[in-house]
Amino acid sequence: MAISATFDQLLRGGRVICPASGIDGIRDVAIRNGKIAAVQQDILPTSAKEVIDVTGKLVLPGLIDTHAHVYQYVTGRFGMNADMVGVQSGVTTLVDQGGPSCMTLPGFRHFVAEHAKSRVYAFLSAYLVGGLEGHYYPQLYSPEGVDIDASVKAATANLDIVRGIKAHAEIGGFARWGIRVIEMAAEIGRRADLPVYVHFGQLWGLPESGTNGEDVDTILERVIPLLREGDVLAHPFTRHPGGFVNREGEVHPVIQAALDRGLKVDVGHGSHFSYRLAKKALAAGIVPTTLGADIHGYNTHVPAPAGTPEQHEDDENHPFAGQAKFSLVQAMSSMMALGLTLEQVVPMVTSNPARMLGRADEIGALRIGGEADVSVIGERTGRFVLRDNENNEVVAERLLQPAFCLRAGARYDAVAPILPQAVAA
Repeated sequence: MAISATFDQLLRGGRVICPASGIDGIRDVAIRNGKIAAVQQDILPTSAKEVIDVTGKLVLPGLIDTHAHVYQYVTGRFGMNADMVGVQSGVTTLVDQGGPSCMTLPGFRHFVAEHAKSRVYAFLSAYLVGGLEGHYYPQLYSPEGVDIDASVKAATANLDIVRGIKAHAEIGGFARWGIRVIEMAAEIGRRADLPVYVHFGQLWGLPESGTNGEDVDTILERVIPLLREGDVLAHPFTRHPGGFVNREGEVHPVIQAALDRGLKVDVGHGSHFSYRLAKKALAAGIVPTTLGADIHGYNTHVPAPAGTPEQHEDDENHPFAGQAKFSLVQAMSSMMALGLTLEQVVPMVTSNPARMLGRADEIGALRIGGEADVSVIGERTGRFVLRDNENNEVVAERLLQPAFCLRAGARYDAVAPILPQAVAA
């Protein structure tokens, strides 16, 4: 009589790195009923219905992208398809940064979070209009466009998907309205007891009247005292004024003090990212906590299907013109090319973001009995050119590329059209 298999799937022979569990070595990962059933050496292949040979690959807890823009259609040309950025790019969990607001959250829940194959959370926009194309319509982002009570109510009533608040601290906003909008966002975070994720670096451009006496290099030191332990400083390596590196080329002295009192740093890579400035911040000991990719419709190009209008007719005119293709895994390669080790980078996309979201008991680990969210990553060695939006280049000797992921045990191959191709040096 045939003996039925114990497991549904077996990922066999890969290098398993799970910071939350302290595992780093060759292991097999067994899946049963969409859950992690075993992580150990030399599980019998005959014990599984399907054996997947992942020899030579990295097997990681499902990757978590802490900075996504996936409120498709509603946020104009910003919003990407969630599964293109998520499971089709080897990423199992996405955090939309500021797409939905207290007004538009029901649509985000119904049309994005509930329909995506990827797991989707959101940091609720502090602004009533959410993540519309604010660089075109900055007047929508004034203090009059913030409703503290409504935002707190929406956030606390939807804690299953709302895990933080998104705000902006940049010179265009300060020149128009001063610090008031950030004060309001910080109050929303305090009252909802959720982390506040703050964008630094120029975004909306200056009004016709100029800076109105505002100094971009004072924004950080004015905003940080409003924030609490667990709040997040985003875009540390931005090429725009107002980031961690000031106009004199020095890392702002308030940053280390902020980290010492429990604030966190998210890369928010995207088209803001500067290898030149990242090198300075890393040399000063500023190592990010989490690594959000910040992929949106302005820094990627997705070929339009035959017979449909081009998706980005005015790409050359938009303010964030950037690389044609990108992914969270490519952002991991960026950080390694800058000198961080793989062992430093993996927690930035697994255990650290799980803690940031208050979901460390559910995601970010290969935990026995937990949902089988697993990312399988290939690794190439050689010399590969990576380029930022300032046309700075770094050469990566190790290039990571997603192979596939499991989301609750279901397999999704990395077939997203936004995935970049390797360019040899």
